[in-house]
Amino acid sequence: MVDKLTGCDEKSATSVFFIAGENILVEKGTLSEAGLIENIAQTAAARAGYIAKEGNSHPQIGYIGDVKNLEIKALPEINKTIKTEISIKNQIFDITIIEGRVTCGPMVLAQCEMKIFIPKQT
Repeated sequence: MVDKLTGCDEKSATSVFFIAGENILVEKGTLSEAGLIENIAQTAAARAGYIAKEGNSHPQIGYIGDVKNLEIKALPEINKTIKTEISIKNQIFDITIIEGRVTCGPMVLAQCEMKIFIPKQT
């Protein structure tokens, strides 16, 4: 659900994603609400994987623990490219709290706060 990670640092990441008609989360010609949420989560995962690789460690498996203050303003149509920005709001032990925002051109499509749990592997 991410085609390219276009920016990444310790506190944020940006990705782009082209919405193909055959995507499993496309319904009636638009990316579903679940697709927008998954895109935000996958952008956070891409960031975590990139940082792990840069630090010569293995990417860890993470889980969405909570979605809060979700606002869906519009659903993007197929054959459009969306841009997703996430920023780290807080990190406590194995839990990272992010804020995510999805846009298509100048239009904000969705935004939320998400808790992501990444257990440490032993």
